[in-house]
Amino acid sequence: MLPEYVVHFKSLFLTLSALCIHAVFARETPNVVIVYGDDVGYGDVGAYGATKIPTPFIDRIAGQGLRFTDGHCTAATCTPSRYSMLTGLYGFREGVRILPPNAPLCIPTDILTLPKLFRRAGYRTGVVGKWHLGLGAKGTRVNWNGEVKPGPLEIGFDYSFLLPSTNDRVPCVYLENYRVVNLDPSDPLYVNTAPEGHKSTVYPYGRTNPEAETYYPGDHQHSETVINGIGRIGKMWGGKSALWNDETMADEFVAQARKFLERQNREKPFFLYVSSQDIHVPRAPHPRFQGKTKLGKRGDAMVQFDWMVGAVAQALDDTGFAENTILIVSSDNGPVYDDGYTDGSTVRKSTEESDQGHDGSGPYRGGKYQIYEGGTRVPFLVRWPARIKPGVSSALVSQIDFVASFADLLGIELKDGEARDSRSTLSAFLGESEKGVPFTLEEAGWQVAIRSGKWKFIPGQKKKGAQLYDLSKDVGEQNNIRAEHPEVARRLAAQLSALRKGKGLRGE
Repeated sequence: MLPEYVVHFKSLFLTLSALCIHAVFARETPNVVIVYGDDVGYGDVGAYGATKIPTPFIDRIAGQGLRFTDGHCTAATCTPSRYSMLTGLYGFREGVRILPPNAPLCIPTDILTLPKLFRRAGYRTGVVGKWHLGLGAKGTRVNWNGEVKPGPLEIGFDYSFLLPSTNDRVPCVYLENYRVVNLDPSDPLYVNTAPEGHKSTVYPYGRTNPEAETYYPGDHQHSETVINGIGRIGKMWGGKSALWNDETMADEFVAQARKFLERQNREKPFFLYVSSQDIHVPRAPHPRFQGKTKLGKRGDAMVQFDWMVGAVAQALDDTGFAENTILIVSSDNGPVYDDGYTDGSTVRKSTEESDQGHDGSGPYRGGKYQIYEGGTRVPFLVRWPARIKPGVSSALVSQIDFVASFADLLGIELKDGEARDSRSTLSAFLGESEKGVPFTLEEAGWQVAIRSGKWKFIPGQKKKGAQLYDLSKDVGEQNNIRAEHPEVARRLAAQLSALRKGKGLRGE
């Protein structure tokens, strides 16, 4: 029989060993939170050069983690970027474009997604905020008064609290899991079409009743159903008790994200995707943010987004998760100004020291909808206090590579056909290497360009020839040097054509 002190020592050793193993396991299975801005450009953040919009919370995170200067979303519009980030597939492969209000779910339920990857590793998963990836099955009509599915839960999320489409589209209600929040059965909700003789609330139609647009006027496209004095894209009836308040939307999303965090425990890691409506139109920042800039509602909405990022970071601190949580802050595409509404945001680059001297794209050309760098080069911050050392990285990285990179981190081998455009850039994301991907693709509508090292190649269209830029000398893409470097243009054109026709980038 062992002496008592030996038994005690052995028990202590086993306990310490278990704690060490748990600590190592926790360190390599970090929680992950992505805070995703909407139409937030590279030059809209102080850490990336903005001087006319205060962003102290985002700047603080930039100082605590890695700030990527060549970080990209995949497309210059929202739906394909979100699709690519969550699937590891380029939107052009499936014809994914900006979705209308009543579009079905555009992500197949039988493929690997980022939340499904985390669930393979034992994570709890949640999404809060803007969705705009469609709801319901193809060929069917969504019943907004019953269970709305398939949706986020069918592609790997355990919990969802959504703005179903975008804030400029109907329906103007929140959706929690499968149900519209606060919906009154006596005022059923209909989108696009309503049954004859219905008794649901009828809202003003902005095209025939422009006086109803009291918040600010919208263009023809944004002047259908008027909710909260703002015209929207699409038609909607009913659901009055469930309507959102545009000015409290950021507060609502922060509250729901905090609730999700407070429900978690340390026995199981989590993945939370927080998708802001800011700074997408219609911009309606809370009154406490109005007037915080001299750039109109767009600038004020950016201050609100900065607050939202800070509030999520504070929630991580308050729940004790911050140290072992990878916090990613980025955007779905580059900036846009007046985009359907007259909200005072016609701000452009200026050499004058005036309120007009702000460019949301920073030094880059273009923005939302455009194939130039300003369309996809966005703020891209990664913070993980337990492992990532603060710094700045010039590595070429893309959101499409999240799936493969997190699979690498978690020791999960991707199967053939899964996330086939996603390549691991884990060492770059962790700040252990300045080397990102050797090349990546950028989308804008039907255009697809290729970035390869310092080169950017844009194929020609009917009225415009091919373009080649050397970004090491011409970040603003002002000097098309295709004629001076025809061999480079031919090589990149051939590579791009092969990649578009191929099955995926992984293995290329």
